[in-house]
Amino acid sequence: MKKILLLSDTHSHIDETILKYAAMADEVWHAGDIGSLEVTDAIQKLKPLRAVYGNIDDAKARLEFPLHNRFMCENVAVWITHIGGYPDKYNPAIRAELQSNPPKLFICGHSHILKVQFDKKLNLLHMNPGAAGKSGFHAVRTMLRFTIDKDKIQDLEIIELGKK
Repeated sequence: MKKILLLSDTHSHIDETILKYAAMADEVWHAGDIGSLEVTDAIQKLKPLRAVYGNIDDAKARLEFPLHNRFMCENVAVWITHIGGYPDKYNPAIRAELQSNPPKLFICGHSHILKVQFDKKLNLLHMNPGAAGKSGFHAVRTMLRFTIDKDKIQDLEIIELGKK
């Protein structure tokens, strides 16, 4: 079983509250728009990190992290990308691959809108943790926490970090 902390759109912001939750996880996943690599460096001092770069990330972040990160966690196929879209409105750049080889868990960021929904057509769970940073139009900073146990995604929690 793995305890996962999922965040996105930090836009160079990292604080003790985010790090407190990171310390409680087995792994931290970041769905892009990291901003400064100080964010990911701070997380990596505590826990293993899986991340992707987003549209605001610079060349250093793009050298360190991929655009797409596909991997297995326990028995769950995971795909993290920054600009993924939503069920029935997936990003055209990835739509064909998503339809031909869907993961069980599809994660993206970018919108700053926390949303978790099941895609019945592709039989996958779609997650967007909202934005943990202070830049953007969102009013409340959010992250997600959940566990993966063998092939089950469970114990999903929304973490509200307060107003930006």
